Amino acid sequence: MSRHQAYRNYDYENDLDEYEGEGFEDDDDELSPEDRAQMDAGTAQVRAALGESSKITTQQIQEALWHYYYDVDKSVTYLISKFIASSNKKKLGRPCTSRVSFAGFFDDMPWLNIPKERETIFAEPPRVRGGLRGGASNTGKPSKLQALAASRASRKKKADGQISGDKVVYEATQRLNDLSTSSPRQPELVKENVPPPSMSSKEAPCSTGTSTTNTSQLFGSKRLDTGSQPNITTDRPVDSLTPITAPPVAAPSPFAQALLGPADSSTAPVQKTFPFPYLSLTSSVADAFSAPSPDDVVLAAQSQASNKKLAASTSKKKTESRGKGEDAADGLNNLKIHDAPLPKSKNLKVLDEFEKTKGKKSASFVVVGHVDAGKSTLMGRLLLDLDVIDQRTIQKYRKEAESIGKSSFALAWVLDQRTEERSRGVTIDIATNKFETEQTSFTILDAPGHRDFIPNMIAGASQADFAILVVDATTGAFEAGLKGQTREHSLLIRSMGVSRVIVAINKLDTVGWSQARFDEISQQVSGFMSATGFQLKNISFVPVSGLHGDNIVKRSTDAAASWYDGKTLIEELESSEPMARALQKPLRLTISEVYRTAQSPLTVSGRIDAGSLQVGDALLIQPSGEKAYVKSLELDQEPVDWAVAGQNVVIHLSNIDPIHVRVGDIVCDTKEPVTCLDTFTVKVLAFDILMPMQVDVHRGRLHAAGQILEIPALLDKVKGTVLKKKPKIVKPASVARVVVKMGAKVPLEAGQRVVLRSGGETVAAGLLE
Repeated sequence: MSRHQAYRNYDYENDLDEYEGEGFEDDDDELSPEDRAQMDAGTAQVRAALGESSKITTQQIQEALWHYYYDVDKSVTYLISKFIASSNKKKLGRPCTSRVSFAGFFDDMPWLNIPKERETIFAEPPRVRGGLRGGASNTGKPSKLQALAASRASRKKKADGQISGDKVVYEATQRLNDLSTSSPRQPELVKENVPPPSMSSKEAPCSTGTSTTNTSQLFGSKRLDTGSQPNITTDRPVDSLTPITAPPVAAPSPFAQALLGPADSSTAPVQKTFPFPYLSLTSSVADAFSAPSPDDVVLAAQSQASNKKLAASTSKKKTESRGKGEDAADGLNNLKIHDAPLPKSKNLKVLDEFEKTKGKKSASFVVVGHVDAGKSTLMGRLLLDLDVIDQRTIQKYRKEAESIGKSSFALAWVLDQRTEERSRGVTIDIATNKFETEQTSFTILDAPGHRDFIPNMIAGASQADFAILVVDATTGAFEAGLKGQTREHSLLIRSMGVSRVIVAINKLDTVGWSQARFDEISQQVSGFMSATGFQLKNISFVPVSGLHGDNIVKRSTDAAASWYDGKTLIEELESSEPMARALQKPLRLTISEVYRTAQSPLTVSGRIDAGSLQVGDALLIQPSGEKAYVKSLELDQEPVDWAVAGQNVVIHLSNIDPIHVRVGDIVCDTKEPVTCLDTFTVKVLAFDILMPMQVDVHRGRLHAAGQILEIPALLDKVKGTVLKKKPKIVKPASVARVVVKMGAKVPLEAGQRVVLRSGGETVAAGLLE
């Protein structure tokens, strides 16, 4: 039967009846025997707690017990609050009155029923004595401060001859006496000369009849007299104001007499208006504190004496220095702290010392190739066969690799030291190591093969004298690499100035050491490398097996590989000559790493591109422009006094803040620093279509964003002549001159090699003009 037929015969009414509850009858007794016994016991206890006279039914009691899980106390509390207390409130009725009294609003509150004998009696606080506060002693004897103020006031008065100021003094004294504290019960706006309500008319301190005048009238008349606000008037005319008698004046204290002078015993005229206090002080009050205090006089005298001593000592030193010569004095004044190197320098002639050593020649090579071509494993086998790494370390790495299911990565872990690199199985950053042969000291720069880490590969290639291109010989892997990073890495190393390449055809043992496969790979690689710009005489091919160590240090013992009679990989390395060193040029070093050590809070490492340096030299960090000093040097983990171009050195710096130093910065000579540019012209070879667009500029470890502003000319590859001016685009494999604008200034100079990338692809490379 089909699904639609089953739905057609579906009896939904039966399910609907079941949903509505038909066929299920509620049992009269839903409680188990245990619950029923507990319910009966709880009902009896609740009934006993409520009393037999309670009108609460048994059903209500059982519902409460069922709700509170047979908790008798909670059930009793609920029943009393629900049925008994609510019925009592309904019976209690308040008689309705026409007038609502807030006094009886809280009659049922127990805390308001306080007996009369327990009520608090509030006593009126004593009034503060009026007049000038403070300064007067009980004995009447003036203090030293009062005497000093009195003497100054008298001298000032005699000097100025202000004899006619008694009237002004009296007015100021009168205003100060009026500022007395009123009763706490008096309103805030009532004047101090109005008697408080608790005092009778007989007790009022007024010699004549007075009448209370409101504040608006008093201040209104004042405004009319002064004329400050002519638009504001009082409610009634000024003439109708009731005259106000002067309040009683207490005897002035000695301090007040010293400040204000003697009080006038003559009757002062009755004032009708009262201005705000302290608006116009008398000249005697202001003059009393116009002169410096005794403390100020003492401090000024001490300062003057110290200045005289300092001036005498300075003049004496100047006289002595002039005797020694004005030129020496000018030189000392112009001397700055940062001009003198802090570490001690031996002032060596570095180039002469370098010629005397006659040590092994140093060379650096970068290992490039497609991802998973076996670059790290090949270098690990090379270090193992040269006894740079012992077998115990390899066994340790192999045991750790087997624990995560990557037993074949044990040799690669010699260079891949980071946890992320070991877990992912790919090289991320440049891995360095060193080994020596009888003639040369080599530095390995193991570059990442993944396309996401091309900037790190460019940084490694910029430090190399020659390169090892590793090619995977397994079926399909070589063809995939030829379309991937094998070709791009070849372009990049040629763009960075590397001309000598050793092609290591790896994993040839997986195809049975087939000579035909070796010849096929050699022909294809030679073809695209010669098209890139390499000379065939500088390219050599070596069949190797990185996992088993064939033809790396020792020749292969496999009979299938007997057809190869050429050099091994280490022999090819020894026959390669490093680039010429720019020893006579100014110091240039690109910072590869910045870290902190026990010897110095700031330590940098990198390869010296040109020049030389020694301990104690003053250096300049670009583009920050900060100066630093060489505290100590390390070469091959050994302390040295100097270093020259071509060596990878560790520099411990001093007298500089670490925030001014970053990876990719240039360490240069202070006398001939590298220039910082934000716009430059570069002659490039296009690998892709070029036009005015956003690009990333790479120079060694430097990685900065920029933009191609314009393309001035299209050039001939051989002659360098201008073929076309201002082309709109540049086709691949063409040479052009482009102008690049940077987002910020970067240290660049003519002759340096840069790489332009856009969208994760290398679009051009060339030389700065």
